[in-house]
Amino acid sequence: DLYTLASPRLINISARVQVGTGGNILIAGFVIGGTTSKTVLIRASGPALVPFGVMGTLPDPQLQLYSDFTVLESNDGWGGDAQIAATAATVGAFSWGTSATPDSAILVTLPPGAYTAQVSGANSDAGIALVEIYDVP
Repeated sequence: DLYTLASPRLINISARVQVGTGGNILIAGFVIGGTTSKTVLIRASGPALVPFGVMGTLPDPQLQLYSDFTVLESNDGWGGDAQIAATAATVGAFSWGTSATPDSAILVTLPPGAYTAQVSGANSDAGIALVEIYDVP
């Protein structure tokens, strides 16, 4: 789709919350409309928030992408992936650097539909986490 100043679009949504266990994990829903597939970058930050002065972060966020009750993708530690880092820079996300951290990310192309990004502690731990969903041009 071609967007201009006269036809704006949402490019990112995020939420920062205290993540617990069980029914107290972080769940962010989003919908891809239209008739064509869309690439999105989904990130779950825990340790990456510490340089911003956030205390008590989720030490090892696990990110899962769902369609209904089906897990489509899962990530526990982005591993310093160059494609994730480059895409994050392209969409204006704050940098995680280039080395592996326990923060998690998924870069995926999805058909139109409803999805949820779920963030939990990889070791059933708790803490503050940020989930971000970016529209990748």
